[in-house]
Amino acid sequence: MKKTILVAALLTVGGSMMAQTTDDPVIMRVNGVPVTRSEFEYSFNKNNADGVLDKKGVEDYVPLFVDFKLKVAEAKALGIDTLQTIRTELEGYKEQMVLPTLVDSDFIEREALKTYENTAQRFAGQDLLTASHILVLMRQDADAAAQAAAKARIDSIYTVLKGGADFAEVAKKCSDDKGSAIRGGELGQFGKGMMIPDFEKAAYALQPGEMSEPVKTTVGWHIIKMTDRHPFEPYDFHHDNIIKFLEQRGIREASANAFIDSLAKQENVDRQVIINRYFDQLIATDTESKFLAQEYYDGTLMYEVSKNYVWDEAAKDEAGMEAFFQANKKQYAWDGKRFRGIIVRGKDDSVVKKAKSLIKGVPEQDWPTTIVKALNNDSVKVVRVEYGLFKQGDNKVIDKQIFKQKGVEFKPLKDYPATLAIGKKLKAPETYRDVKGQVTTDYQNIREKEWVEGLRKKYPVVVMDEVVKTVNQH
Repeated sequence: MKKTILVAALLTVGGSMMAQTTDDPVIMRVNGVPVTRSEFEYSFNKNNADGVLDKKGVEDYVPLFVDFKLKVAEAKALGIDTLQTIRTELEGYKEQMVLPTLVDSDFIEREALKTYENTAQRFAGQDLLTASHILVLMRQDADAAAQAAAKARIDSIYTVLKGGADFAEVAKKCSDDKGSAIRGGELGQFGKGMMIPDFEKAAYALQPGEMSEPVKTTVGWHIIKMTDRHPFEPYDFHHDNIIKFLEQRGIREASANAFIDSLAKQENVDRQVIINRYFDQLIATDTESKFLAQEYYDGTLMYEVSKNYVWDEAAKDEAGMEAFFQANKKQYAWDGKRFRGIIVRGKDDSVVKKAKSLIKGVPEQDWPTTIVKALNNDSVKVVRVEYGLFKQGDNKVIDKQIFKQKGVEFKPLKDYPATLAIGKKLKAPETYRDVKGQVTTDYQNIREKEWVEGLRKKYPVVVMDEVVKTVNQH
């Protein structure tokens, strides 16, 4: 009986696995590692969504995806996935994925209630007030004449208001509190402990619609008009705004971190153990998260291996870039002449003349360092040097002195009035350095292409063409 049950269970599992394979067949194997159709579809659909400029068909996308997986295979072979920096980065990404799923709503509610209670306690049962004011500034150490002038001015304003003048219009014209004056004197809502004591005492003595007589405080004289007052509202009234306030300050992430830390403490393990557990659960139950995590993992390895073993190496290969440039000069032609050299700015003509003599026989790229090192010291700076490649319109000094452009004038620097451009005009780039950005990118691409061709020979790749035909068609 037990054997029959066991066989039935195995058949059930086997049938489930068979169905799973049929529902999501392997579309390719790269270095023996299977890639399912669903993973390929996720990548294909994401990189060919609306708004993507360089869309690819499925047939065109397959070799690009294979190349991506080959780079990942090479990264693993080189042990890049075991580097501590990479492990730390990947652990950080796991945490980013897990935290939103562990938000503790009870924690957030407790913090919201605590925030409300602390605020309510600060108001100590006093009403919330909404008021406007007009201020006449008066220093605390003002002499008798200044005090009399301030008092006369506030009394004059008060008389005008008592005569029926519009409070907001008078505030805009007369109040020394320019921040509130532009709003007609409006201070917004405030409560106990939020204003100067003398001002607060006078404000709380008013009812809605009432206006105070001139009130003296530590900053001067005020006239206060009460707009509204009411008791501090109950928790439910403020709940949504408090939640928004807390979310702007990261309460959701804080709640998840508190949950993780609590579990880690209970189980006496490192918090990463808890994160890994929930991460594994997440990718086991959510397909989108699984493929997103795989994409990030593979992308991190691909970037690291490409950067360290191709891009950086190519960028440092000056001889290789120069040879590549010389072999492909035509594709780097300019649309006009250029000037390659330096702009020397000195405190006088003798400095500029000395600078020019210093660079005889020195490679161009070393001109600035040679001049500055010889003529400037820690306490005295007599010269400034700018090195570059300029086309007409880039720099007025070059336009004036080199391209002889009519009507162009430049203003010499105050401390470095003597100005001279030194270098040569070019009809076309002479070395890769004249078009370094373009050449570097192109050379890196060539080296990467050669590298990938080598990876295709190094690692076996099998693509199931029949499965490729079913992408997005099942």
